[in-house]
Amino acid sequence: MDQIATSAFEDWVGRREEATDTISPRQCRQMAATLEVTGDHAQGAPLPLLWHWMGWSPEAPMSGLGPDGHPARGGFLPPVPLERRMWAGGRLTFLAPLQIGKPLHRVSTILKVSEKTGASGRMVFVTVGHEVSGDAGLAIREEQDIVYVAMPQRFQPPPPSPAPPGPAWSDPFPVDTLRLFRFSALTFNAHRIHFDLPYAREVEKYPDLVVHGPLQAMALMQAARKHRGADPSAFRFRGVRPAFHTDILTLNGWSGQEEQPLATVNQDGLHCMQATAIWSANG
Repeated sequence: MDQIATSAFEDWVGRREEATDTISPRQCRQMAATLEVTGDHAQGAPLPLLWHWMGWSPEAPMSGLGPDGHPARGGFLPPVPLERRMWAGGRLTFLAPLQIGKPLHRVSTILKVSEKTGASGRMVFVTVGHEVSGDAGLAIREEQDIVYVAMPQRFQPPPPSPAPPGPAWSDPFPVDTLRLFRFSALTFNAHRIHFDLPYAREVEKYPDLVVHGPLQAMALMQAARKHRGADPSAFRFRGVRPAFHTDILTLNGWSGQEEQPLATVNQDGLHCMQATAIWSANG
């Protein structure tokens, strides 16, 4: 893909779509079982942070799916002609609570399309902004970074990012095929790298099934809330290394007052996802 082709996607910047959805008590009970957390998940109870990601799931028919399991290219997102598509990271600010079982309205806008060159070659980044509202008004401002890269000839792990010593807490987080299946089902995510081992290995050249980025982010959020005893006012995260279903992952948090560094860490002591939970000064 050349620079001229990339510039063609400038027409997508500013595109906007709106949608309304409801996240049910049943969905929340099932997500709680998948993450192994407790809480009040009844109708009208507060929706746990990041669980809005169960909403607005893809509705493409089977005939509308691409070979990777994602909806076919085009539509709201630009049709970037690079085979691999991944959710690279995001940033969220929490303004008001959302409620389980109540309508949620989302306004999505494509904010930016840019091209970079890295160790894996050319990459196209698409940044999508979301504003999510509930009964209390605007509740979440969010930006998601989606990255497109060419399909590699073989797996090339990124440079290692060792975890610093001495986390304030470290919780085990098993990521076997059962947890991956449940999370894929709850988010209606048919990306085959999460459940189809022959496809993951033979087509996308991963050594094993890939652990969802949003699953890692949600697990880190839940762990941070548990250890802090309060919800953060903002959260940011980015994937730095693929995590696989054969990894032994832990959820780590380091000391911090208004900002706490977080990470999923594999058995080799390497960061897979880095995140930061941010509390207001009086939080």
